[in-house]
Amino acid sequence: MKIGVLGLQGAVREHANALASLGVATIIVKEAAELAGLDGLILPGGESTAMALLAEGGLLDALRTAAREGLPMFGTCAGMILLARDVAGREEPHIGAIDLSVARNASGRQVHSFETVLDVARVGSDVPAVFIRAPYITRVGPNVRVLARHDGVAVMAEEGKILVASFHPELTGDLRIHRAFVQRVQSA
Repeated sequence: MKIGVLGLQGAVREHANALASLGVATIIVKEAAELAGLDGLILPGGESTAMALLAEGGLLDALRTAAREGLPMFGTCAGMILLARDVAGREEPHIGAIDLSVARNASGRQVHSFETVLDVARVGSDVPAVFIRAPYITRVGPNVRVLARHDGVAVMAEEGKILVASFHPELTGDLRIHRAFVQRVQSA
């Protein structure tokens, strides 16, 4: 099994380290051709506008195709924005792989970043989560399952082979969410 981490910007190394800790072969993906042969892909947190601009053209088109063809994907923070079907303030989605709407920076400015513990379905009731200028899920489609909430707001969800989180599990040292994604990839 080989899982890629989109390597344009953001918490790339942290996700790669988490996968390595689980014994998973990892490749940093910067070009469309590097998607070939992957069993799954993580789209990390960072700055969604910068990531989308860096992916414009061939790579963004390849990501859309890979999502349509069923490649399991996990988007954290900015990665969730890239995968969402609707993003507040944008006319078109970036990839549009999961039927939900997100509001960028909904948790506030950088100074409002925080850590908390979440109850995540099928993972645990004590999952540490780091929120940094986090987007929040404002609408979920009929086939989307909310996996975690913070203060009543959806912050983690899944639909088919797509998993998204508003927060940064890669910054906590807790590997349970990465392990859950690896298990999802294995069963795909």
